[in-house]
Amino acid sequence: MTATAVIADEVALPKKRSRVLAKFLRNKSAVLGAAIVLFFVLVALVGPYFAPYDPVKPSFTSIRKAPSALFWFGTDELGRDLLSRMLWGARASIMAGVVSVTIAIVLGVPFGLISGYFGGWVDAAISRATDAMLAIPFLIFAIALAAFLGPSLTNAMIAIGLSAMPIFIRLTRGQVLTVKAEDYVEGARAIGLPDFWILVRYVFPNVLPPILVQGTLTIATAIIAEASLSFLGLGQQPPNPSWGSMLNTAKNFMDQAPWMSIFPGSAIFLIVLGFNLLGDGLRDALDPREQ
Repeated sequence: MTATAVIADEVALPKKRSRVLAKFLRNKSAVLGAAIVLFFVLVALVGPYFAPYDPVKPSFTSIRKAPSALFWFGTDELGRDLLSRMLWGARASIMAGVVSVTIAIVLGVPFGLISGYFGGWVDAAISRATDAMLAIPFLIFAIALAAFLGPSLTNAMIAIGLSAMPIFIRLTRGQVLTVKAEDYVEGARAIGLPDFWILVRYVFPNVLPPILVQGTLTIATAIIAEASLSFLGLGQQPPNPSWGSMLNTAKNFMDQAPWMSIFPGSAIFLIVLGFNLLGDGLRDALDPREQ
């Protein structure tokens, strides 16, 4: 490769990134989703430091108080401030989504790379195991794993991550099957580069964008799954707050204290909406057919 070609490649890469960013910023719904996600991430990171009250300390003189200047979001059945619990619960709920998807990606992507690249009996074995896992509905699989591991936020994240893993195995495998037929991969094989180096240097970077998009969308699913597990008593355990566990308590007081369910339910709705909008925007911006 000549020096001129190298310089041209180095110039082309920033231009491509600029086009992707410009296209993303032109998508108003994607920008809105990114803003929603950023807001909740900031709330999860710094919100607990500004919580006006202890999120787990009961106050039997303030049981089920309606929203007011003293308690902006009202109080729950034990007199605990809902705003404080919402701020602390944001950390648990968002961490559950991010950590679960990280587990799914870290475990699933290597299997997908190996399956798609090497083929043969390795591909057949991994694909059949993946099909068997995908045959079980995602949430049912997560509930079964969480019940087996025991009720806790950590076990819920592991259960959700393992349940989402087959999605990334199948996605990665499909992308690798396309990429490994490209000329640059065939050229790398022809000059004798090791398979591991080809996977890391040439295959993985080219299958990464779809994985990132799917990961963003799966975080939304994982947050709903964590809320569902907490609602069933298999996630965050009392008195520690998460939005799902708050809904589990609020279901018993829908008539007497509707604010107990309105605020955590609205937060779950907004954060899931934000991640879905962000994921759709990333998918459109990274689509090579639109570059």
